[in-house]
Amino acid sequence: MRTLAITLGLSFLAALAVAQQPPAQAMKTFASAADVAALAAKAKSERKDGQPIVAQSILRLAPYNANLEYRASVGPAAVHEKEAEMFYVIDGSATMVTGGKLVNETRPNAENRNGTAIEGGMSRTVSKGDFIIVPEDTPHWFSAINGSITLMSLHVPRTAGAAH
Repeated sequence: MRTLAITLGLSFLAALAVAQQPPAQAMKTFASAADVAALAAKAKSERKDGQPIVAQSILRLAPYNANLEYRASVGPAAVHEKEAEMFYVIDGSATMVTGGKLVNETRPNAENRNGTAIEGGMSRTVSKGDFIIVPEDTPHWFSAINGSITLMSLHVPRTAGAAH
């Protein structure tokens, strides 16, 4: 009986400890137009002078995170080696370059590379309502921002050798 009481007590304490820990990326499966507008306003107000991007989480369902990106200045070019990235332009316009080769390449972590620009590649103007998908291991860069651009971005994990 005493062993059962100790076991129940320890189980209760373990459950209490787990319950008090914050959830790791709680699931969020809906955001209204008003929610997205509020996130955009928050990102705009939190942006520091010269900061190329402010990101806010819109939706989460592991392993996927849809983020709002507010950009008011040109930032680094990027390559995500194991994830495709899909963009939807919520508002504004910019010039986006895809393909080519990173200039002054650095590696911020094991799965991504950055650069100060892209040599070559294809430039296109993107604006409100446009969708873009960038395959994994493909350089991409917003080389010019026309005032500001607000995007939804979604990183999509891809397996090695997936067809482009």
